[in-house]
Amino acid sequence: MRVAMMTREYPPEVYGGAGVHVTELVAQLRRLCEVDVHCMGAPREGVFVHGPDPDLAGANPALTTLSAELRMAHAAGSADVVHSHTWYTGLAGHLAAELYDVPHVLTAHSLEPRRPWKAEQLGGGYRISSWSERNAVEHADAVVAVSAGMRLDVLDAYPFVDPARVHVVRNGIDTGVWHPGPAGSGAPSALEKIGVDPDRPIVAFVGRITRQKGVGHLIAAAHDVDPGIQLVLCAGAPDTPEIAAETEQAVAELERRRGNVFWVREMLPTESVREILSAARVFICPSVYEPLGIVNLEAMACETAVVASDVGGIPEVVEDGVTGRLVHYNSYEPRAYEQALAAAINEVAGDAALAAEMGRAGRVRAIAEFSWAQIARQTLAVYQEVAAARH
Repeated sequence: MRVAMMTREYPPEVYGGAGVHVTELVAQLRRLCEVDVHCMGAPREGVFVHGPDPDLAGANPALTTLSAELRMAHAAGSADVVHSHTWYTGLAGHLAAELYDVPHVLTAHSLEPRRPWKAEQLGGGYRISSWSERNAVEHADAVVAVSAGMRLDVLDAYPFVDPARVHVVRNGIDTGVWHPGPAGSGAPSALEKIGVDPDRPIVAFVGRITRQKGVGHLIAAAHDVDPGIQLVLCAGAPDTPEIAAETEQAVAELERRRGNVFWVREMLPTESVREILSAARVFICPSVYEPLGIVNLEAMACETAVVASDVGGIPEVVEDGVTGRLVHYNSYEPRAYEQALAAAINEVAGDAALAAEMGRAGRVRAIAEFSWAQIARQTLAVYQEVAAARH
């Protein structure tokens, strides 16, 4: 079987959970079948890179993405199965399936109807991305949801989809890459560079500055967090200039009122993030929408307790009271959520023994239930099912 894996992100250009997912899945799938990676961005060896039509330079990003997808679909003629990830490649997968009469498998990492704030970023392009996703979901031979919660979201957002076509194959974690411990021998210490005191309690956040990740809620909650606890914010890549300015102002006010805030704006290498997560007593995931949340698995694999909102697929990863704490999120009660988030952070970060116990349980759970090898086998089974059904 030859698979055309279609993705916007691929190493070294990986900045979100979908990119991590594709990277790890491809590595494992190549032990089971042939995989051609079709991606976007800078040229690199070993993959097919597809750029937008140069005549569309300066156009709405949604249009330039669609033009790159046309080239991607054209290049996938030798595939037995096409597998697209996110709306960025959904049209390519759909067109390739129609052109070459092969099955299209779509992995839903998030859903456009659940992210209305993207209109701030894309303008009218959000309506285009929403159309593209809906079209791909409607016609795909199979839709893979990265959590049971995400499967319910797919069926709710797109009620025309036959539930039998929606499969759950969860995200995973490489517990060899993500593990507890300080920086490797001879490696520079990210903690030293940031100026964090490793002997005092640390709580950490890692994620993009976007409405989805709940950064604003976290900063508001931090005003009620014990000022003796160090807050490390690894937060960059803002969606819009407006949210960047909001975050800048909010962090400045937080630093003025409590101190002990360390804001890292650049994308850090994996080893630096791993060191920060390992040093933290608590990892915070304040997302208001999260199909699964690979970053929670990364923290758990580093033996770090997780305090997270109870949205989407997060409760399938974080076991409340065992590997961390879940905090109920309601969009209409933001202040109540922020206060509860602060209380949970204070509870776990203020009790070193409890945090350590939750961290150990988290790593055990990550190893036992979220293996990429297992996820690759489940994905191959979906390919085989749709191929048999079509032929």
